[in-house]
Amino acid sequence: MASTQAKKPQSSLLKPLGNFFRRFHLIIFFVLVVGCMAAAVLLINRTLAESSSQDYNSTINAGSIDQATLERVQSLHPSSEPAATPALPAGRVNPFAE
Repeated sequence: MASTQAKKPQSSLLKPLGNFFRRFHLIIFFVLVVGCMAAAVLLINRTLAESSSQDYNSTINAGSIDQATLERVQSLHPSSEPAATPALPAGRVNPFAE
């Protein structure tokens, strides 16, 4: 008689666990999602804090820009000046103008 009580079927052992998950599955899901989001925020925060303490060294040497590139950069207009309006070809109508 003692041997029959000790050998319970596996389904009867998992039944209370299944009932628990059936009842609280939505709460468990949200707790897991919030926990994963919190861990992601903490990892991103730690990564950003570590990378900001390191100095960046550019691979471009100070004197490596040639004169043609320097002239093209200097010919650009500053952001304080308005951009030049594009000239439309003769005989065409701008479909976006009112």
